[in-house]
Amino acid sequence: MKLGVLGASGRMGQQIIRYAESFGFEVSHAFVSEQSQFLGQSVAGTHYRHLTEADDAPDVLIDFSLPHALHENLAYAEAHQCPIVVCTTGLDAEQRQRLQDTASQVPTLHARNTSLGVALMEQLTRIAAGAFKEADIEIFEAHHRHKKDGPSGTALALGEAAARGRQVQFEAINDGVRGDGERSAHGIGFSVVRAADIVGEHQVWLAQAGERIELSHRVSDRRIFAEGALRAASWLTAQAPGECYQMADVLDLKKQLAQLLD
Repeated sequence: MKLGVLGASGRMGQQIIRYAESFGFEVSHAFVSEQSQFLGQSVAGTHYRHLTEADDAPDVLIDFSLPHALHENLAYAEAHQCPIVVCTTGLDAEQRQRLQDTASQVPTLHARNTSLGVALMEQLTRIAAGAFKEADIEIFEAHHRHKKDGPSGTALALGEAAARGRQVQFEAINDGVRGDGERSAHGIGFSVVRAADIVGEHQVWLAQAGERIELSHRVSDRRIFAEGALRAASWLTAQAPGECYQMADVLDLKKQLAQLLD
């Protein structure tokens, strides 16, 4: 299958290109911004170009670009009826709605973290938060010094999973990054670290008097994210439009967990 990579010159774009062949993909389109210094340069049998320079389309797209490029990227996917895996974090409410609109037209998957382990951790967090209804929940995350958004998209996704487990709206219990240390009655607080070359670390604490559950996930190699995204792209090509899929759908985790808990 022909693969298009959006944000192809970035850290994750390069990882996708590096491992694409092992998942049966040929990188046919390597997209960068109009201001990119890489425009026109050769890469993986093709060359870096902007969306406006492409009259054709690949079989599927993986987007590791920045939030401001999302509207243009989704418009391209719609125009060419091209399935798209969106891995961009830090999206606002309007951009998330735009994703839903695209999902009704072409197969769309949004993954704030493409690690298979994180997809499982979200489901475990949901179960634990629902079972430990009175526990205080705190979420810790650490990333490299160049990461722009904080808390990370993954940390927020874990918070949302906890809220679903307790059947409440995340916005109502999101205490944000801890400042003065005071917590609301049922709030979820976030701690953020940005240092050196940390790839990605997340912890969820569920603490009540006398005991604490800790869920933890650490990544030491970006290859994990690339392989997860490529697996998601392969899966997405066989899906129909309608809903905005998640990594849990790729792994069929909801069904598996339901069977385990039966």
